[in-house]
Amino acid sequence: MKNLTNVGLTDLEAKKRLAKYGKNEIKRTKKISRIKIFLSQFTSPLILLLIIAALISFTIGYLPGQESRIIDTTLILLIVFVSGISGFFQEYKAERSIEALQKMTTPKAHVLRNGKEIEIDATKIVPGDVVLLDAGDVIPADAKLLESFNLKVDESSLTGESEQVKKRVSDMVFMNSFVYSGRGKALVIKTGMNTEIGKIAAKLQKIKEEKTSFEKEISNLSKKIFLMISGIIVVIFLLSILKYNLYESLLTAVSLAVAAIPEGLPAIVVLALAIGAKTMASKNALIRKLSVVESIGAVDIICTDKTGTITKNEMSVTDLYANNEVIDIDIVDKEDVDKLKELFICGSLCNNSKIIYNKEGKKYLGDQTEIAVLKASEKFGFSKEELEKNYEKINELSFSSERKMMTVFFKYKNQKIAYSKGAPEILIEKCNRIYDCGKIRKLRTAEKKEILKQNKKFASKGLRVLGFAFKKILKSEPDKENNLIWIGLEAMTDPPRAGVKDVLEKCKTAGIRVIMITGDNPITAKAIADEIGLKSAGVLTGKELDHLNHKQLKKKLETGVNIFARTTPLHKLRILKILQEKNRVAMTGDGVNDALALKKANVGVAMNIRGTDVAKESSDMILLDDNFVTIVAAIKEGRKIFDNIRKFINYLLVCNFAEVAVLFIATLFLTLKEPILLPVQILWINLLTDGMPALALGLDPARKNIMSDPPRKKNEPIINKNLWWLIVTIGIKITFILLGTFFLVRSISGLEEARTALFTGFILYEFVRIGSIRYQDKLGWLSNKWLLGSLIVSLLLQLLIIYSPLNSLFYVVPLGLYSWMVLISGTIVGYVLAVEITKVVTRFVKG
Repeated sequence: MKNLTNVGLTDLEAKKRLAKYGKNEIKRTKKISRIKIFLSQFTSPLILLLIIAALISFTIGYLPGQESRIIDTTLILLIVFVSGISGFFQEYKAERSIEALQKMTTPKAHVLRNGKEIEIDATKIVPGDVVLLDAGDVIPADAKLLESFNLKVDESSLTGESEQVKKRVSDMVFMNSFVYSGRGKALVIKTGMNTEIGKIAAKLQKIKEEKTSFEKEISNLSKKIFLMISGIIVVIFLLSILKYNLYESLLTAVSLAVAAIPEGLPAIVVLALAIGAKTMASKNALIRKLSVVESIGAVDIICTDKTGTITKNEMSVTDLYANNEVIDIDIVDKEDVDKLKELFICGSLCNNSKIIYNKEGKKYLGDQTEIAVLKASEKFGFSKEELEKNYEKINELSFSSERKMMTVFFKYKNQKIAYSKGAPEILIEKCNRIYDCGKIRKLRTAEKKEILKQNKKFASKGLRVLGFAFKKILKSEPDKENNLIWIGLEAMTDPPRAGVKDVLEKCKTAGIRVIMITGDNPITAKAIADEIGLKSAGVLTGKELDHLNHKQLKKKLETGVNIFARTTPLHKLRILKILQEKNRVAMTGDGVNDALALKKANVGVAMNIRGTDVAKESSDMILLDDNFVTIVAAIKEGRKIFDNIRKFINYLLVCNFAEVAVLFIATLFLTLKEPILLPVQILWINLLTDGMPALALGLDPARKNIMSDPPRKKNEPIINKNLWWLIVTIGIKITFILLGTFFLVRSISGLEEARTALFTGFILYEFVRIGSIRYQDKLGWLSNKWLLGSLIVSLLLQLLIIYSPLNSLFYVVPLGLYSWMVLISGTIVGYVLAVEITKVVTRFVKG
């Protein structure tokens, strides 16, 4: 068993077992079905009603004395089919985009292969593998423990119990549970669908995921529009019966309902969000939940960690303080090494960073602070790999954000030794002796003060500082952290990331408040904040925060305290709850205990490089580069996507409003033998205007001043007062210009050409409406080539049916010069009026 623990499988054996047992994954039972997605395009009650009405009309054409309607029926059904194909491609592409994003989050696992620790995709784990488990890891398969150092596992995903379970050697650990604390090694027994979680996978996949607030808002909006337009269409139908025959009236009313009710709006929104998520992933922000693409754009507070997010997380030890002197690590000589021996041994052994080997060679894994400490020890010949040949690890009291220290117990030459490291002000209180130039003596109060004074000096330079201690223990003694021997300090530099200072300025302009919440020393935190330009009305520590009640902490936040140091995840949660009373908050996290805050935040942001599996699983978004700059880039992208969703809702509803209004007024007041627009024309307008142009609006670039505007208010709906006014006023304006076009052309060229001009006017007004939207956003036509291309294609298709033999199928005639003059004049007037209306509404209607 010991040989297996230290060696694991060979690559060849692992390959054979992978072929035999298959990938270690829970198979997705609900795969994307193209046929189901395609058929779902025709299951809408309105579409079914239209198909039935068209078929009834077709049948009536064969009755004695009735005119054949085969061409009309065929054309209507053809347009419905083409619209269905368009809807299918939109929905299928959205599904594929979501699936692709999910595949990007494949977890990794550390296993022993050929006697070396390597990192592999968790899907490649096989029965017989030896996996290494650390705090924060999601357990990749069902396994039996070979080693356990204070290992506690959260099995709530299986049992529903929130209490952590202490695991000993020979106990089982299960796939998808996670290591809460401690570490261990385990032998994989079962993988994939053979695991306990795999057995209930089918049941789990039947559970429907609850809709997000944004999805609910879009769905409710569609329902409201459905009810509003349905009422008007019923009136149009009843009025039509008095003027036209029953089947003409029914087909017109149902065609208008299909065209005017935006049933495809949720699908278009999902596709826009999926495209946004794909863009964010290319900018190192991996979206785990699609609705977050919209949510992150509304964030007005970012609560961020310091280490690795604001700073580079490229730590290196620069200074030491031991034997009552400060030593520059770059000028340590041989004599110094002898005096610093215990400091370097402690740095190597009291260290959970790992060295693994992959194709690129030697690689360090773990917390960057520990890696920096390990590299400093290795630099002077105290390699962890070499030391562990003589030092046998027997126990560990793991680091936690509450304890701020860790201790590891070893057996060395029949002697039990404890090595500790942690926050200097915490660790020094556990010490009563000091190691000074190879000798151990009593630690005096004055020396404690001097050590803490030096700690502050290092911290004031923005350095991260750790204290180190050890003690020899009798075998019968319990493993306690007391009566330690102080060794010294190690100070590390971790400079701010490039661009953070500029991005903080952008946040200020964009109305986004940035709050630093760190476990580091308050002096270090303040020094880094000053360097990057983060203003704060003081610094609050975790201890000070514990003495504040809800009201007092709220007041501190309101007065502008933006730096919190020496905090725990519970402190994060308290701060978050207060901020969320009035704001939308993005919260960063990387540890096991950050999971709750990440779940509760409006946008939970986990770190990819230094984040635990549990933090990633609890998050909405993962920063692939752990960079604060990426959060702000994602906020900009989120604002852009929300803007674009509003644009195509604006565009769709104005066009639909005009269609309904023109039909309603014409049916109510005009004495025509047939409806002013025929069913096939209504459906054609819907196909050209609601398809490619609406979708292409979702690809618009961001406005130049998008990060100069304040964030969207917390309860602001997608259609706010400003947008409602624009939809109604511009919709009315388009209605009267189109009716004016109809009357002007009819007075000179007759009814058929007037109907053709009105029909074409709807297509031309795509340019007017989109032009006015782009004017509002100060975007040029060439900034979105997809949009320009879709508009040109729409116009060319319209010209094709007017000036080709297809015109007889659509009951249109070629337009003459006069008709085009009226149409172009109306388009110019419409554009000017749209711009002026937009200016007035924007100026006088707020929110």
